[in-house]
Amino acid sequence: MISLRQRQPTLKPQDLYLLMILASRQGEGTTYPELSVASGLALSAVHSALKRCQVARLLHFDERKPRVLMDAFKEFLFHGAKYAFPAVRGGIVAGLPSGYAAEPLRSHVAPSADPPPVWASIEGTTRGWALIPLYPTVPDAARRSPTLYEYLALFDAIRAGTARERALAQTLFEERLS
Repeated sequence: MISLRQRQPTLKPQDLYLLMILASRQGEGTTYPELSVASGLALSAVHSALKRCQVARLLHFDERKPRVLMDAFKEFLFHGAKYAFPAVRGGIVAGLPSGYAAEPLRSHVAPSADPPPVWASIEGTTRGWALIPLYPTVPDAARRSPTLYEYLALFDAIRAGTARERALAQTLFEERLS
């Protein structure tokens, strides 16, 4: 019989979400309460997520502050995250633009006749096909932080975009994470 201590640790969507928040806040405060407010997660969920990221070698603690290991983070983000957290599409809804429909990709991609990808939101003003966000609190967090919004929209382009959109999103992400 296998005991619970021998379970394989598995990353969850909120883990990648917190890594994106940390990456978008380079040089800013990163205490657990600040991360809880920024993400909309409970303090215990923040703690658990950061521990899973540490086990996965995507972050380390420097003087008790979580720090993203950028090389590992970029490798996972560009080559593995879209398989671990695949894009799920829904029907036409009002929401917040994502993927190629949001900046910084919007200014690089020609407009299409197809409805844009959006995160469903009551406060959304754009109608498009629903793209389920990485975590339910993503639209609210994206409204509060323009940098985080860019990161999450670029990730959606990586996991749901065309080959050209994915390549462009990766290039733009690389510039921002350097």
